[in-house]
Amino acid sequence: MKKVINLYFDGNQALLFLNSENLLIMLLWLGELSFASWVLSYGAEHLSLKFGAKFVGRTLLSVATTLPEIAIVIYASAAGLYDVAIGAGLGSNILMMTLGLALMLLIATTRLSRAPLKQLDISSFKSDKLFLLGSALLSAILLIDGYNYVDGFVFVGIFVGYIFIAFAEMKKENKIKRENRDKDAVKAAAVKPLSSVESSFQHNVEVTNPQMIKAIMAFAIGTLGIAIGASPFIHSLQSFSVDIGVSTIVLAVIISPIAGEMPEKISMMILARKGAAGASIAIANVLGSKVLNNSLLLAVAIFAAMYHGGFFTIIENNAMLGSQMVLATSITLIALVPLFRRTIGLKVGVFLLALYLLSIVVQFFMPGAVVPH
Repeated sequence: MKKVINLYFDGNQALLFLNSENLLIMLLWLGELSFASWVLSYGAEHLSLKFGAKFVGRTLLSVATTLPEIAIVIYASAAGLYDVAIGAGLGSNILMMTLGLALMLLIATTRLSRAPLKQLDISSFKSDKLFLLGSALLSAILLIDGYNYVDGFVFVGIFVGYIFIAFAEMKKENKIKRENRDKDAVKAAAVKPLSSVESSFQHNVEVTNPQMIKAIMAFAIGTLGIAIGASPFIHSLQSFSVDIGVSTIVLAVIISPIAGEMPEKISMMILARKGAAGASIAIANVLGSKVLNNSLLLAVAIFAAMYHGGFFTIIENNAMLGSQMVLATSITLIALVPLFRRTIGLKVGVFLLALYLLSIVVQFFMPGAVVPH
C-alpha cells in the first residue's frame, strides 16, 4: 500500500513538473512573440508614413503576421492532412473576424488606448470589404466539387488583384498628399522667404530617410522574430493543453487558431492602443489577412496538396469540411454587416465578441466534433 501511495505521489509530481515545464516554455515563446510583434508594429507604423496605413496593413503586415498559418497549411497539405490545412484558414477567419476585431475595438474605444476614439471611420475600406465578401463566397462555392489546380490559380489571381488594387489606391492617396503638400508650400512661400521654405523641405527629407531605414529594419526583425517563435509557441501550447487534459476538439477549434493568430492579435492590439492611425493599420491588417486567407492561403494548401499527391490532386469536400466552410462563410458575412457602415465603435465590438462565443458553441454540434469511443 505504501508503495502504491509513493508511486501515486511520484506520478503526480512528475506530471506537475511536466506541466510546469511546458507552461514555462509556452510563456517564454509568448514573450518572444510579443516582443517581435511590438517591433513589427513599430516598423509598420513608421512605414505607413511613407506608404499609407491601408497599404501597409493590407499587404506587408498581413503577410508577416500570417506566416504561422502559412507554415501550418504547407506542413498539413504536404503531409496529406488536407482537412487540417483548409480548416486552419477557416478557423482563422472565424477568430479574427469576430474576436480579433472585437479586441481591437474594445482597446481603441476605451481607456486601454492612449488616445481613445468614440468611433472608427472605416469608410475608406470599401474595396477591402468587397474583396473579403467576394473571396469568402467564391471559396465556399468552389469547395462544393473540391479544390483542384484550377482553383489554386483562381485564388492566386484574387490575391494578385487585391494587391494591385491596394497599390493603385496607395498611389492615388500619395498623389493627393503631394498635391496638398504643394498647396501648403505655396501658402508658406507667401509669408516666408523662399530659402526658408526650401530648407524646411530639405530638413524633412533628411529626417525621413533614416526613419524609413529604421522602420524597414524593425519590420524585417519583427517578421523574423515571428517566423522563429511561431512554431515552438504553437507546439508548446499544444503540449501544455494535452498535459492538463484539454480535449481534442477544444484544442483544434479554440486553442490552435488562437496560437496561429497570436502574432496578428498582439501586433493589432499594440497598434490599437496608439490611436486613430494605429487602429487604421490594425483594421487594414485584419481585412487584408482575411482576404489573404481566402485566396493565397487556400492556393498554398492546394499547391502543397499537388506536391504531395500529384498535379491533379483534388482536395475533396466532406461533411466536416463542408460544415466548417458554411460556418466560416456565415460568420464572415454576419461580421461584415456592421462593417459596411461608415463608422464602428464599442457596440460593434461587443456584438462581434458575442458572435465569436456563439461560433464556439456551434462548433461542438458540427459533424466530426465528437469522436465516438
